[in-house]
Amino acid sequence: MGAIVNSVAYRDGKRLGDVAVDEISDAIAVPGTFVWLGLHEPDLPLLRKVQQEFGLHDLAVEDALDAHQRPKLETYGDSIFVVLNTAQLVNEEVVVGETHLFVGPRYVVSVRHGASSSYAPVRERCESDPRALANGPGYVLYALMDFVVDHYMPIVTRLEDAFEQLEQGIFRDEFDRAAIEHLYHIKRQVLRLRNAVYPIEEICGQLIRLHEELVPKELRAYFRDIEDHASRLVRTLDVVREMLTTAVQVNLALVTVGQNEIVKRLAGWGAILAIPTVVFSLYGMNFNFMPELKFHYAYPTVIGVTALACAGLWRKLHKSGWI
Repeated sequence: MGAIVNSVAYRDGKRLGDVAVDEISDAIAVPGTFVWLGLHEPDLPLLRKVQQEFGLHDLAVEDALDAHQRPKLETYGDSIFVVLNTAQLVNEEVVVGETHLFVGPRYVVSVRHGASSSYAPVRERCESDPRALANGPGYVLYALMDFVVDHYMPIVTRLEDAFEQLEQGIFRDEFDRAAIEHLYHIKRQVLRLRNAVYPIEEICGQLIRLHEELVPKELRAYFRDIEDHASRLVRTLDVVREMLTTAVQVNLALVTVGQNEIVKRLAGWGAILAIPTVVFSLYGMNFNFMPELKFHYAYPTVIGVTALACAGLWRKLHKSGWI
């Protein structure tokens, strides 16, 4: 079942009192009055009742019922429908929810789905500033969007900290599967959060340029501030994503270099062992005439020459960095 969190009427920036859903249409008919209705995961019957009271568009109501919408802004007559992605960090996992906002000249309807903080602090903030609230639904829209964007920043900071903790262990020549998997996990969280933040820039741009009836000149600076915050968050997330990709690539490169060093050492020792292998394999051949067999010091001479050859090759390879 859906829940009505709050339904309050305002006039000239002041709270008039709670309004029952059945009385909303009468309340907004009074000049200078607007109603802010807050809903949490409403069902279809409740949304239909709200639609009748506010005169909401069928397509917008259908989108608000289905909580799987991308962030967007759509215009329906003199009203707009805004979809925002909210985000919370739950057990080191970025969980994304949705907030749907119906905004008209006389109303604001906020619909929360999934992971989202209560908007009670936003309502308290607006009611504590009657002068700003006198700007009507446009200011409420700003306050809600600003609240959503502000909640992105702690998550971005947490993701940056998680990367820094892994960074020291990544830059070594040993392959750490757990660390690589953790890096990819952080990268998924970064992409998920970026997809939530990125559309807000365009939404703010549209509100500033195209909806003067809902966003008067006095409020444009506020939405530009949200746009600036969203832009900085996107740039920060892009930097973190690039650093994550680079860290994985550097780790793999270091592992490859380490493997090459091992191969070089094995090749160097193989070359050294090839000398006695060739020499001693000659003695395993069945020749009738091997002059050195009758030489009294043949055995120690062969051993000495072989050892000297191996030592000379080892010294050369050692200077070259192969051993």
